[in-house]
Amino acid sequence: MTLSKAERVNKQDDKKIAVLKFGGSSVADSQRMRKVAAIIIGYQKKGYLLAVIVSAMGNTTNDLLALAQDVSDESGGREIDQLLATGEQQSVALLALALNREGIPAQSFTASQAGFYANGFPTEGRIYRVDPKGVIKAMEEGKVAVVAGFQAITDSGDVITLGRGGSDLSAVALAAAIGGECHLLKDVAGVMSADPKVVKAPIKLKHFTYQECMELSSLGAKMLQARSVEVASRYEVPLYVASSFVDEEGTWIVKSNPVSEGLAIKGVVHDLKVAKVVMMGVPDVPGVAGRLFSSLADKGIGAEMILQNNMRGGLNDIGFLVKKEFLDGAIDVCRDFSRDIGAQGVSFNTEIARVSIVGAGIANHPDIPSRMFTVLAEEGINIDMIASTALTVTCIVASPRAEDAVRALHEHFIEEGAV
Repeated sequence: MTLSKAERVNKQDDKKIAVLKFGGSSVADSQRMRKVAAIIIGYQKKGYLLAVIVSAMGNTTNDLLALAQDVSDESGGREIDQLLATGEQQSVALLALALNREGIPAQSFTASQAGFYANGFPTEGRIYRVDPKGVIKAMEEGKVAVVAGFQAITDSGDVITLGRGGSDLSAVALAAAIGGECHLLKDVAGVMSADPKVVKAPIKLKHFTYQECMELSSLGAKMLQARSVEVASRYEVPLYVASSFVDEEGTWIVKSNPVSEGLAIKGVVHDLKVAKVVMMGVPDVPGVAGRLFSSLADKGIGAEMILQNNMRGGLNDIGFLVKKEFLDGAIDVCRDFSRDIGAQGVSFNTEIARVSIVGAGIANHPDIPSRMFTVLAEEGINIDMIASTALTVTCIVASPRAEDAVRALHEHFIEEGAV
């Protein structure tokens, strides 16, 4: 992504700059729009110059997808992007009208008008340039710039959407471009140590590092899009996550945590939206893995937790995870590739879940993996695959036991303060 330091808001007096992002539940109806307007007024009283990124109202995106499925079998592509982008365009116009009614000068922007450019596969666009001249001009004129999230345009002028949670990415990218903080205002009060729908007593974290948050998001946590945290880290955008429903201190996501001998494990996260694919009996020759994963990447299919098992007779098994939405495509690629190289076949399993513990202190506690495995064993939960990094330990388990695993691990590592 290209950002020009010259394209920054000229601060008025000692005013601070912030990009506020409101999700779909925050702007679900006219009453919520008025609440958002009140929050914006509060920020202005604190001396902020503001741009606002807005998602589609409530369940609009899902409703539009359901309509598309009624008239077509297509689940992606140019026309789906054209359709989905209309949700955010409704939101920005309505919020700008609500703000103007409250006496707050506001101007709405589509992605094209705001200068968001992206390329890549439909419904999974990647921002490569932000040119927010119009947004900056509006802010310098004292207006609140209300910008459609989740979308950008291609060089050919087509609309392209940025994937689920893409409004977070829009907000962080705009904050980086104009030189401000990014405040993501959601239906949760901050970053939690586990899903509150699964764990009875999750802990709200006051501070979280970019790296920890990226791991948590990429492993299935729903509060932030992982790509947005990556951009915040790259451009060192101050990132704050709080609630638009209650007036409560949220979570700052920062470069490094304050000095503390606190918990090593910051979060327990699970992901039910993954499937396992195994290429069986792959010839053990150089270049095979590279060709396989290049073929998947060419179709826009990302592979995670890649494992290769050594077997006798010059054959290996190669296993990996994909998002369930890409499973059919992954199976097609693997079956074609299997025939080409003379592998023994392809298997897959959709009844799995990924369960992970996350924390910057894991590398300093070599006993943590064994304790995790022991906790799961005591719960009678079998482990199918294991992977680890300096920040995480991940186990693949049967999907019906995923929530049991999360509760047991959260109790051991966080509620009891075991580390």
